[in-house]
Amino acid sequence: MAELPVPELPSALSHCSGRFTISTLLGTEEGSWGPYAAAEGASCDSAHPTHLSSSTICTRTFGYNTVDVVPAYEHYANSKGVGNTGKGRPSLADLHSILKPDPGRLRAPVSDPQQSKGLQEAGPEEAAGEPGRAPAPEPIRFGWVKGVMIRCMLNIWGVILYLRLPWITAQAGIALTWLIILMSVTVTTITGLSISAISTNGKVKSGGTYFLISRSLGPELGGSIGLIFAFANAVAVAMHTVGFAETVRDLLQEHNSLIVDPTNDIRIIGVITVTVLLGISLAGMEWEAKAQILFFLVILVSFINYLVGTVIPATAEKQAKGFFSYRADIFAQNFVPNWRGPEGSFFSLFSIFFPSATGILAGANISGDLKDPAVAIPKGTLMAIFWTTMSYLVLSATIGACVVRDASGSLNDSMAVGSPGCEGLACSFGWNFTACAQQQNCRYGLSNYYQSMSMVSGFGPLITAGIFGATLSSALACLVSAPKVFQCLCRDQLYPLIGFFGKGYGRNSEPIRGYMLTYVIAVGFILIAELNAIAPIISNFFLCSYALINFSCFHASITNSPGWRPSFRYYSKWAALFGAVISVVIMFLLTWWAALIAFGIVIFLLGYVLYKKPDVNWGSSMQASSYNMALNYSVGLSEVDEHIKNYRPQCLVLTGPPNFRPALVDFVGTFTKNLSLMLCGNVLIGAWKQKMPESRLVADGHTKWLMKRKIKAFYTDVVAEDLRSGVQMLIQAAGLGKMRPNILVLGYKRNWQTASPQSLEDYVGILHDAFDFKYGMCLMRMKEGLNVSRVMQAHVNPTFEATEHAEENGTGSRAALSTADPASLASEQQASTIFQSEQGKKTIDIYWLFDDGGLTLLIPYLLGRKKRWGKCKIRVFVGGQINRMDEERKAIISLLSKFRLGFHEVHILPDINQKPRPEHIKRFDDLIAPFRLNDGFKDEATVNEMRQGCPWKISDEEVNKNRAKSLRQVRLNEILLDYSRDAALIAITLPIGRKGRCPSSLYMAWLETLSQDLRPPVILTRGNQENVLTFYCQ
Repeated sequence: MAELPVPELPSALSHCSGRFTISTLLGTEEGSWGPYAAAEGASCDSAHPTHLSSSTICTRTFGYNTVDVVPAYEHYANSKGVGNTGKGRPSLADLHSILKPDPGRLRAPVSDPQQSKGLQEAGPEEAAGEPGRAPAPEPIRFGWVKGVMIRCMLNIWGVILYLRLPWITAQAGIALTWLIILMSVTVTTITGLSISAISTNGKVKSGGTYFLISRSLGPELGGSIGLIFAFANAVAVAMHTVGFAETVRDLLQEHNSLIVDPTNDIRIIGVITVTVLLGISLAGMEWEAKAQILFFLVILVSFINYLVGTVIPATAEKQAKGFFSYRADIFAQNFVPNWRGPEGSFFSLFSIFFPSATGILAGANISGDLKDPAVAIPKGTLMAIFWTTMSYLVLSATIGACVVRDASGSLNDSMAVGSPGCEGLACSFGWNFTACAQQQNCRYGLSNYYQSMSMVSGFGPLITAGIFGATLSSALACLVSAPKVFQCLCRDQLYPLIGFFGKGYGRNSEPIRGYMLTYVIAVGFILIAELNAIAPIISNFFLCSYALINFSCFHASITNSPGWRPSFRYYSKWAALFGAVISVVIMFLLTWWAALIAFGIVIFLLGYVLYKKPDVNWGSSMQASSYNMALNYSVGLSEVDEHIKNYRPQCLVLTGPPNFRPALVDFVGTFTKNLSLMLCGNVLIGAWKQKMPESRLVADGHTKWLMKRKIKAFYTDVVAEDLRSGVQMLIQAAGLGKMRPNILVLGYKRNWQTASPQSLEDYVGILHDAFDFKYGMCLMRMKEGLNVSRVMQAHVNPTFEATEHAEENGTGSRAALSTADPASLASEQQASTIFQSEQGKKTIDIYWLFDDGGLTLLIPYLLGRKKRWGKCKIRVFVGGQINRMDEERKAIISLLSKFRLGFHEVHILPDINQKPRPEHIKRFDDLIAPFRLNDGFKDEATVNEMRQGCPWKISDEEVNKNRAKSLRQVRLNEILLDYSRDAALIAITLPIGRKGRCPSSLYMAWLETLSQDLRPPVILTRGNQENVLTFYCQ
């Protein structure tokens, strides 16, 4: 169907071979080509241009001309919602419908197909600029080594490596220290695998951790973690800078060269340092990367310096401090634990060491600056974890084999080997540290001297340089990470007042404003100069991120979404779940109060986003999970047998466009909210081909209108030639499994007397159809009417005024207003109705005249449970005989008490069978007079012949047979006016006209008479004669 006629090819294209060529497979994203790539030698008949959904050209593919195109990269770039036609791909209408000439929409094919550059990796946001404008300079992009591995290794290494790992080895022993290291690394490795899986499941942009979590779990969790993660990185800049400043301050103290005093020196050095780091960051990512490489080299030199020092024979000064080079007996003694002090326990040491294993997100946080994040993040992160783990294991094993736990540092403690009175391992090496060991006042040794690495190394100042490199590199990494993450968060506009910081500058879109904000936060915490209380909270923020990354991977896997296709396969959803749980456990092991604070902040930010409901759609796993849960529960519900106790009124509401009849929507939405199914149905009357585009256009707008009005309902429409057939479609097809409507709700047809007779017949026929399909019926009448479309400020199609049945009965629509733009439907001013206001201490009057199974009682009961109607007193009216009023009242009260509805006020109507007043009888007769056949009581065959083509006409025999029932409606109206003139709502049992025996005009006259002149809303209800209430418990 998509083939085009092939004219004789122009001479300029005579070289066309008519074959499928590789050029047609290549994308043309960066060129000035049309959206459809032209194959080499492609031709398009210029005499037959086509009218397509976008500017198109036909291509010569597989030997013939066609608007169909072959697969290409740009067709899938930036695709978001399901059903979006990819850029350059023809729509289904282009291929399937008749092509209409429209020369203005055709674009000529490019003469040089060799300009195609193949399947480009750049998205539309990175495409070339407008013709004639100088191309923007290429942004700097990093590979996996420079961009991820080195950055992560520098962030993982820190002062704990130099100052605390030897002490931990002395306390826990080499064996348990390795266990602590491997436990920490297990968590980070699982998290690294989860990061690898998430980052390879589609194109990763800037935003790092926030981008990965938000696009996986949605904006609620992603936004809260993004904000606290950016803040934690900003404060971590201060923490690492203070660590550097304290080391410098200690060096100044050793040489008696303090600037002011110990505390202010930290502030001065810290502010100067962070200012220099800010300058490096503002110079651009290239300079920042060069600085990181410099720090990396310094740390490597310090490691080599330490390892060389372990094999250099120990001098007397080093021996006095406990260093004896590699000795098997020292290794054996340090292999087992020797707990000392208040922190001498396994989990205490674990909590001290674990922060040194973090920092694995440093590479992912600059995902927007990587050449290929999907390759760089998995490879670089996992390699960084491996090499840093090896460095920790080697360091603990080597220093544990060289240095004893206690040493005095005094050269006078040397002795001859074998001298009496000496205890401890050092005795065999000619040193007596017994005195200080027994008094526990030794200054040196692994258990007492934090600078053991510096003492062991070949050249001590290089270890100090390594400490400088570790602290400054971590500070610089956090200084870069915080603005990058925060910039992405600002651009998504999940929180107010932060959009100012989302602006980027330069070819790398550097967040200069974010850098300045991070700098201000860092300086503020540096000036406090006391971060011991803040540091645990920061660690818990990072662990929150780890937990959510692991949960993201698990959640995306468990939902079985077809969109979860990570190219990195070496992960396990159960390992990811374990990583998430253990991260939360570690949070409480580290600092329980900080964990509670972190959770409190996350929950607060989560609640804010849930309340605001940002208009974003990222295809999160939460969406997939919602679908899975709905599907599983719906299928499971089909296996459950129905029971009266679990009956729920599931309503198909014939609203037409829901915004036309807000009172009908509000009424049903009030008693079905959080309880049962509500389905708003609309019948689009007209030709199928004409109305289908309208149906697709308005459905989303009506759904958003319902959501804005806080109505929990679905919207569906059908296209039909007439109203009744459309409603029949809805009745039969609406719903899913056991979640199918069992009540039809519609508005009363106010203009039935002036409407076309066929529309009257269709309206009453809809009621009969509902009963045929075993539906309950609920018909609503309001004095002011239901349809507000006339007062809405919108253009109305001229046919709308003539289509009375579509306008007044609450069902179908031919109005142009229903085809309004979906966005305008959702944003239009909401009309207020009586069902949205407090009803106060009025009454809800139920006229339970006939036993319909209890539906007439159930709907008012459900309405009375809502806050706006909760103060209303519910009164029940039933018919009875004057001589048995007390017995009948007691019987009804007893029955109602068994239903447990809480209805205590019951009124018996003994005068229900009295004859109405003559003027009201005359009014009824005048009402039906225009519809009478006036046949003079002729036989049935003659009547049917006279009524040919007008079945709504009422014969004299039918008037006579239904006289008693007609007078009953007149009398009921009198009773309603007497008892319920000031009620908030009147619910009355709907009378039923026998199909084929009661003409539609007579039936509508009954309804008109019954409900006329009443101020409150009238709900005419009739169940399907099956029980919806029970007083049994089984």
